[in-house]
Amino acid sequence: MKKALATIALIGFASSAQAETYYANITNVIPNYETVWQNVPSTQCQDVQVPIYGNTGGGASGADVLGGMIIGGLLGKGVGGNDKGAAAGAVLGGIIAADNNNGRRVVTGYRIERQCTEVMNQQQQRQLKNYTITYRWKNVTGQSYTYNQYNVGDRIPVTVSINAN
Repeated sequence: MKKALATIALIGFASSAQAETYYANITNVIPNYETVWQNVPSTQCQDVQVPIYGNTGGGASGADVLGGMIIGGLLGKGVGGNDKGAAAGAVLGGIIAADNNNGRRVVTGYRIERQCTEVMNQQQQRQLKNYTITYRWKNVTGQSYTYNQYNVGDRIPVTVSINAN
């Protein structure tokens, strides 16, 4: 059903415009919607393999340390020419042998671990924009947009004006 919109226009002889406020009855209310995009967070999880690290070897053996001490002692005596150099060389040789045989850090296995991240998804949402109201005053129908939520039968103030041409 098509609503007729009418305006009041009277031709008068006065040169100034007059306006007065009256009350009209609302005959129809239509909500108007718009579509908006919003970012909505969500959590995404997955199972991943995480490496387990360990060291190879358990340190230097006694034979390794003894061999390092002997070589260090010989080198210390040869460089220093005395027993003090041999003793210092033996100690350093043993330390170096022990440090060189500590083993290496390697992957010894894997474990399953759940890792989650938050991601943003765009969603289309329908949102109320405003209302189109139709109202009637003395057999004159008008229509307006409003942000107020009126109901059919509510009375609203309207301004009626008469202008001379």
